[in-house]
Amino acid sequence: MKTRSLIFSSIVGVVLLSALGIALTSDDAVSENKIRIAYFPNIGHAIPIIGMEKGFFEKSLGDDVQIETRVFDSGPQAIESLFANSIDLAYVGPGPAITGFLNSDNHNIKILAGAASGGASFIVHPDSEITSASDFAGKKIAAPQIGNTQDVSLRSYLSDNGLKSADKGGSVTIYNIPNSDIYTLFVKGDIDGAWVAEPWATILETELGGKRLFHEEELWPNKKFASVLLIGNADYVKKHPQVISDLLTSHHETAVWINQNPADTGILFNNFLKSHFGKSLPYNVVDVALSNLVITDDPQRDSVYLFAKKADVLGYLGRNGYDLTGIFYSFDSNSGLDGDN
Repeated sequence: MKTRSLIFSSIVGVVLLSALGIALTSDDAVSENKIRIAYFPNIGHAIPIIGMEKGFFEKSLGDDVQIETRVFDSGPQAIESLFANSIDLAYVGPGPAITGFLNSDNHNIKILAGAASGGASFIVHPDSEITSASDFAGKKIAAPQIGNTQDVSLRSYLSDNGLKSADKGGSVTIYNIPNSDIYTLFVKGDIDGAWVAEPWATILETELGGKRLFHEEELWPNKKFASVLLIGNADYVKKHPQVISDLLTSHHETAVWINQNPADTGILFNNFLKSHFGKSLPYNVVDVALSNLVITDDPQRDSVYLFAKKADVLGYLGRNGYDLTGIFYSFDSNSGLDGDN
């Protein structure tokens, strides 16, 4: 129980602080020599966290470019900040990236690179008897907020297996609640399972005795899907092609370093949590969670298009269809930004 309380209080403290959209630097003034980057305090966002902790981003951008970072706990928060022009780039899941692109004026939000593949799982409560898709009927399942990446994956999985959520006339009750609340319901035994990203999946498994029924990547073609993407405000990108080119170079170099140094990555991630939020996680949780991810700058384009199709079938992309033409961009530091479809 002591360990349980330590992990829970640690990660909830991080979530509560990040929910405030804490600025790790505070000046909001727009500058030609400034880039403002948002990300989440979880292991799937290892590239921006390690890139900043190791100084890779600063080294690549040079002394003339000031980096400001913002920490959020949800994609919609980051998208709203991009819309409000209070940040320039953000690391988010495919759901917010797609909806941000479709809902922005002139499709002003674009995908610049990948950041992680995989890293979500379905965890069964130890007292539940779920062993296959057919056992989901009549069960209570949790996932983060409605329309987010795990929610879309859960509802698509149900549909693929002939099931519906209770709000759609089916038998599966879905709770769309924050990860910290999923943890609480899991402790109480009030849910049968949860579809969650790392490190929450590992916490439910290692601390609370949950059973990992499957890793989500097992359900995707080639077992790959974009779980974290780097997106940007296209206006900023067009005006600062060299800054973006330099950042993408360090983004790639950071991904390579992480894959070559997983143990050090875990230490640096916990140092980040401790220094910025006063809390950290047990190293075994961080190590397992990191091993369940593929850190990569490949945006896994096919998976983004497939995810959009899943979200559209669920009615999350509006009634008039959708068009992702121009959602990806390629860069040339000499000639600027070119659409890449």
